[in-house]
Amino acid sequence: MTTRHDFRLVPASLAVWGVALAGLLLSWQVALVAGAVAGLAGLTCLRRGWTGRACALALMVCGPVVAMWIGTQVHRAESHPLRFAADRGDQVTVRAEITDRPRGVRSEGFGSRQGGIAQVVMGAQVHGARVILLAPAERWRDLLPGQPVLVKGTLAPPRGGDLTVALLRVRGPPQLLGAAPVWQRGAESLRAGLRSASQVLAPESAGLLPALVVGDTEGMSPRVVDEFRTAGLSHLLAVSGANLAILCGAVLLLLRALHAGPKLCAAGCLAALIGFVLLAGPEPSVLRAAAMAAVALLALVLGRERSALSALAFAVLCLVLYDPALATEPGFALSVVATASLVLLAPRWARALRDRGVPVGLAEALVVPVAANLATAPLVAGLSGEVSLVAVAANLAAAPVVAPATVLGVLAAVVAPLHRWTAELLVRIAGPEVDWLIAVGRHAAAVPGASVSWPEGWLGALLLLVVIATAAALLRLRRTRVLVVAFLVGGFIALVPLKGIAPGWPPPGWSVVACDVSQGDAVVLATADPGRAVLVDTGPDPGAVAKCLRSLHVKEIPLLVLTHLHADHVGGGLSSVLADRAVGAIAVGPLRQPAWAWREVERQARTRGVRVVEPVAGQRFTWPGLELEVIGPRRTPVATGDDENTAVNDQSLVLRAHTPAGRVLLTGDVELAGQAALLGRPDLQAEVLKVPHHGSRYSLPAFLTRVRPRVALVSVGADNRYGHPSKHVIDVLTANGALVLRTDRDGDLAVLPGVRIVRRKQGRNPRWTRCGSG
Repeated sequence: MTTRHDFRLVPASLAVWGVALAGLLLSWQVALVAGAVAGLAGLTCLRRGWTGRACALALMVCGPVVAMWIGTQVHRAESHPLRFAADRGDQVTVRAEITDRPRGVRSEGFGSRQGGIAQVVMGAQVHGARVILLAPAERWRDLLPGQPVLVKGTLAPPRGGDLTVALLRVRGPPQLLGAAPVWQRGAESLRAGLRSASQVLAPESAGLLPALVVGDTEGMSPRVVDEFRTAGLSHLLAVSGANLAILCGAVLLLLRALHAGPKLCAAGCLAALIGFVLLAGPEPSVLRAAAMAAVALLALVLGRERSALSALAFAVLCLVLYDPALATEPGFALSVVATASLVLLAPRWARALRDRGVPVGLAEALVVPVAANLATAPLVAGLSGEVSLVAVAANLAAAPVVAPATVLGVLAAVVAPLHRWTAELLVRIAGPEVDWLIAVGRHAAAVPGASVSWPEGWLGALLLLVVIATAAALLRLRRTRVLVVAFLVGGFIALVPLKGIAPGWPPPGWSVVACDVSQGDAVVLATADPGRAVLVDTGPDPGAVAKCLRSLHVKEIPLLVLTHLHADHVGGGLSSVLADRAVGAIAVGPLRQPAWAWREVERQARTRGVRVVEPVAGQRFTWPGLELEVIGPRRTPVATGDDENTAVNDQSLVLRAHTPAGRVLLTGDVELAGQAALLGRPDLQAEVLKVPHHGSRYSLPAFLTRVRPRVALVSVGADNRYGHPSKHVIDVLTANGALVLRTDRDGDLAVLPGVRIVRRKQGRNPRWTRCGSG
């Protein structure tokens, strides 16, 4: 029998969402116009019958009312005194109340919990307005929502797109003005108990279980995060409606086994729902799922079980009214679209399969991941710039173990404060399920061409939506069905197997690879021993350097060189390298600044049992097929005051590598003084130059001319705010006959003997280039 859905609230919820988007992304005036348009649309929807009148009434009321409400909030945020202070960059001391759990900033610190985090970000209320705090991890990471603190720092303009009035860059530790609410302290105790109990598992599994249960991803291995993203399993790392459905389903099964009535079942599920929201925190997807579940439970009590679509629409309407900033949250949109697909598409597809003889359980298991992935694919493509070709298969393989792992994890969190041994036993039972998820993500991500590049932003999302809608429409027509299936199968064959065979990455005989790690450095030098390579710097992003090393099949790093201790050279990538590969030693220069970065390097090395060495000018390191010579720095100034960053840059370790592809000069971030000191050497010339400081304008033309490279590699992030690389530096290199290649445009850059270059941009086939050709 076909389920008839109630669509009366859908136009109103879409109108509320659209008005919020207009106000947040454009202006409060546009929100008012959008509300007026929604009200006029309601007038045109009038027709005979209660359904039409109800739909029109909802639009006519919600449009203007919501426009006034959201427009007022947007105007208040735009005109708040803190917004003007942020535009001036004022330094302030304010009283703030924390509203969100602190989240580690991987890209600017040292990555995961095992590797440490330099900074945390959290929301706060200051003078009735939302402010984002960017604070040092030490002393700030343990704060809880609802806790009042005195904050000192510098204001900066917000990124826009929500109701945040300012970004506050915090200085120093917090001055606590009170304690967090008791229920927040209790929830953190449960989360801490789960993290502690999870340590009985292997490191990767110990990090994944808290993420699967309560969305705590700080302990996850960067490698697993990257593999889950490629495999289309990232949604498992964010708490969503699936977690609530699993938990409420388990409670419902237990109560029905005890012969409880509908009202008692609803009350038990509601208690579990409230408890889980407190445990996981008010994430957008959790709030959406909680609101919808509450409405569904009310429908269960009232005897109206078939109102899932109305529950979803009502949840969207209420949540956007409660917090308009949810309208621009990607997680909120993905959650709503996925749930809508499970309500509207999955039952019809499952019924069609059952009519063709497929067992009920198998039919539902097949259609749920297919429907959810197809519905969310346009949003994912627009956000990430890639489309996973293995997501459906990976989700099918992962689905059977998600529910038991989640339930066992929740039970472990609840039991941990009472009896640690029992919690650890529950975690051990969940261990095989978590290991299976890691194995699924790893094998799916290893499929050649597991993901393909796609245009980012709204254009990319709309383009993929048109492609999916067109394919679905053509599949409904018998005349075109065979043609569409043949086209899809042929495209899959071309994109996956042929993509894996054609590129030849890593190129045979590669000597040097400059990894694309965004605004940072990571250079890999091959030895003659397969699987062994020297790594110079690790970049800011743990996932980027891990992906590069994995693609090169590097399993052992006899020497890891950190040219200097700025985060773009030794950020989150350090923890990723130490966690996933055997490292013989870490080489660090004589200047141990910034002090916090040195302490973190020392701690990570000690934790992993890796010795730290301090190479000096003239020292050589030799492996089969590779010789590394230290040529700088030759003196160590003290980094103080405003010149600390420049001093740290100028004291970068400078190395010359002798490889089958020729001499390679690795310069770290040396600037004017550091380059001038090197001009005293008579043997600076090299075939390959890693351009100093990402092509900064602080480069001596005389230094670049003396090196006279045939190939110049610029490791730089796309659209970086520093203006790297400088056009003047590029012009000097080009005038001296160098082929200038940039990671932001060309991706990973491999140099081979004969000064041949292979460029590999993410999602594209590698391209061969010879020195002298573009």
